[in-house]
Amino acid sequence: MTGQMLVEAWRAMEANRLRTFLTMLGMVIGVGAVVLMLAIGQGAQYSVEQSIASMGSNLFIILSGSSTSGGLRMGSGATPTLTVADAQAISELPEISAVAPAVPGIAQVVYGSNNWSTSVYGTTPAFLAVRNWTIARGVPFTDSDVRSATRVAILGQTVVENLFGNDDPVNKTIRINQSPYLVVGVLGAKGQSLDGRDQDDTILIPVTTAQRKLFGTQFQGSVRFIMAQASSAAAMPLAEKQMTALLRQRHHIQAGRDDDFSIRNLTALANTAAQATQAMSMMLGAIASISLLVGGIGIMNIMLVSVTERTREIGIRMAIGARRRDILMQFLLEAVIISIAGCTIGVFFGVGGAYAVNRFAQLTVVVTGVSILMAFMVAAGVGVFFGFYPARKAARLKPIDALRYQ
Repeated sequence: MTGQMLVEAWRAMEANRLRTFLTMLGMVIGVGAVVLMLAIGQGAQYSVEQSIASMGSNLFIILSGSSTSGGLRMGSGATPTLTVADAQAISELPEISAVAPAVPGIAQVVYGSNNWSTSVYGTTPAFLAVRNWTIARGVPFTDSDVRSATRVAILGQTVVENLFGNDDPVNKTIRINQSPYLVVGVLGAKGQSLDGRDQDDTILIPVTTAQRKLFGTQFQGSVRFIMAQASSAAAMPLAEKQMTALLRQRHHIQAGRDDDFSIRNLTALANTAAQATQAMSMMLGAIASISLLVGGIGIMNIMLVSVTERTREIGIRMAIGARRRDILMQFLLEAVIISIAGCTIGVFFGVGGAYAVNRFAQLTVVVTGVSILMAFMVAAGVGVFFGFYPARKAARLKPIDALRYQ
């Protein structure tokens, strides 16, 4: 019975090919738009998640305090209130898994006839653990290098490309601000950060080397900031309280006085960015879904016209024994077929459009089976929902009235 109904539905649609095509076109555009918009939104979300992962997990950054000079209040980091000893003390807290002090700066780097201006970070071996950064080639510098203030360096991928091209830089000597440094390793690629900065355009050297031989320090042992990694996401609130209490104690800050440092939860900031992109993805999907609604209205409109045109046919079917549910199923199948056929074509257009955007607009897109399945099911639901009323109207016609219809 169902097979025969499908054949009849196909014949009815074939009799009005142009009208069927135009009705189907609404679903094609709707589904294609949904798949494309979801792919773009999920691509943006994926890019943010990758940037968050590249930063490291459960991160805090502790900045030096501000200062006041001539009535002007400077920003955070203006006064060197943090030291390597502070970082060592923080590393002993129970909720902290890794800590790395940092002395950042900009320096000109030279190798042979090539030179490059890049960010140089004086830090400790723990920096790699805090930032979840791997060594692609060579080895990291050690605690012994930190104690001895050795002139060794680990290069980021961007620095390697600009100074060495395709050559292996390990065990070669570069010059940083005219001083020789031995390259002991190459960092794995990280890509851009959330603020668009190239994380691979960097060099790591021992913190003591940066303090004593490269940048110098206003006070012995002082650092610009400290990065700390909590043992887990759940431990972050307690870890922040413990670090605040410890630093206030170490810096002899009395009750009621402002901190001479500031602690920022980088993971919370990153999660806020991730939530924003997720909301954008949902918004894009919702906007694109409006076109599905328009396509569904088109299906209802055409099916109502079809019922009106085929009123006598409905009367004849009922007169020779067709039941109301048979008539209902007949017209409902026609609506569902139009919807599913348009959805199938729309999926191909949506996926093709997503890859075109990826290739020509250089935007990250993510096409998932879930988004395609969701678009497909929504389209089928739209066909059933908007096709039900015309089908029900056809099924409720009285045979006598239908046969008399002109």
